[in-house]
Amino acid sequence: MKKKVKKKVKSDRMSPVGESWESYEKKHFSENEIVEADLMVQVVGEIIKARQEKNISQRDLEMISGVRQSVIARMEKGITDPQLSTIVKVLASLGKKLTIAPINKDC
Repeated sequence: MKKKVKKKVKSDRMSPVGESWESYEKKHFSENEIVEADLMVQVVGEIIKARQEKNISQRDLEMISGVRQSVIARMEKGITDPQLSTIVKVLASLGKKLTIAPINKDC
């Protein structure tokens, strides 16, 4: 059985057009869009982390949350913009809650 190796995201990421990702973001996205995307990545990352810590599959999460596995997969891959109710259902099933806090611009 192969072990999955997580790749760490480097700060020197490159955009599809060969410039730094940070430069590409600033050219093509507003500051609010960047903040929103970063927040979504953090939320989904916490969902993935919690699921993996409990050692459950997406299918198992479907069974305990009522959210279809295909929706969970699309959410984890970042190819859908899940509704808040979906995020809350999944988090609650993992024993987590969503907390509102000020945005730390340094993150």
